[in-house]
Amino acid sequence: MRKESLDFLKRLLATPSPSGYESEIQKICKTYAKPFVDEIYKDVHGNQYHVRNKTAPIRVMLAGHIDEIGLMVNTIDDKGFIGFVPIGGVDSAVLGGQRVFIHGEHGQVAGVIGRKAIHLTPESDRHKALEMHQMWVDIGAKNKKDAQKVVAIGDPITIDAGYLELRDGKVVARAFDDRIGAFVCLEVMRLITRRSLNVAVYCVTTVQEEIGLRGATTSSYGCNPHAGVAVDVGWATDHPKGDGERYGQVSIGAGPILDRGPNINPVVYKGLLAAAKKQRIRVQHMAAPRGTGTDANAMQLSRGGVATALVGIPNRYMHTPVELVSLKDVENASRLIAEWVGSLPKNANFIP
Repeated sequence: MRKESLDFLKRLLATPSPSGYESEIQKICKTYAKPFVDEIYKDVHGNQYHVRNKTAPIRVMLAGHIDEIGLMVNTIDDKGFIGFVPIGGVDSAVLGGQRVFIHGEHGQVAGVIGRKAIHLTPESDRHKALEMHQMWVDIGAKNKKDAQKVVAIGDPITIDAGYLELRDGKVVARAFDDRIGAFVCLEVMRLITRRSLNVAVYCVTTVQEEIGLRGATTSSYGCNPHAGVAVDVGWATDHPKGDGERYGQVSIGAGPILDRGPNINPVVYKGLLAAAKKQRIRVQHMAAPRGTGTDANAMQLSRGGVATALVGIPNRYMHTPVELVSLKDVENASRLIAEWVGSLPKNANFIP
């Protein structure tokens, strides 16, 4: 991966963005995308649109959501300890002992997620995952009044886990779901910069996916595309407890995932396959017998319907602070979608 793109990816991952609090990361996306597009704007929901060739009669939407799961301050007790509730699908089993940041009005406040020590836990309870109400955030406050100087009810909380490079082009970070999808969509805009396009392309960095596909719902209605591709992470099953026979065989580094099922338009699917063949990109396939639970689902159901597809980045350990992807898969997903967009004719028809 080129240095400028990798630096951008690291900035994306370093910027906390729990659902409902995505404005700072949109600024980073805008700065990166500005040389590659004709227009950038935001809507009232917080979605950001990066647009090229806007006047073309056929509109194509690319969507990657920038929000991440997190926590929210729910209570502050008399001693200054902070209770929390989840933002999105948080697994309580990974929370105990994590370092966190509370994002308050006056800046970040460092803290740790506390729990009862194992020494004080009855033997019968030691191997049970704690529920969230059995944990708290400790910021070292003297008391409630001291904590309230820097923290308020409703402040978002993110785990303090950064970017880490492993072997063989594999990288780890919090929030690859779905910061990596937004990255791919913006990389597509860079890759098609010098191509003469026959279609309008709307690259949308969507918000609030983790709490109900909310940003994709409003942005799809807003730009009214004829076709669209959502880019999100997909479960990799190439680890000791992956159970690929049950959930599908997907491996890190073996190429981007193409879902197939009722959420996926057959014409767009075949177009992506043709683009992969032309670019000699290996792809993996995932059965999707219902709505995919991604931005592709909301996109497909917008207005009178949109011809949608889903491109997945294989991801181990989803919804943990150590999500793992391959940069090779990321690059190939970007190249694949760029080839598909660049090959669309002026009279593209997506009716099966």
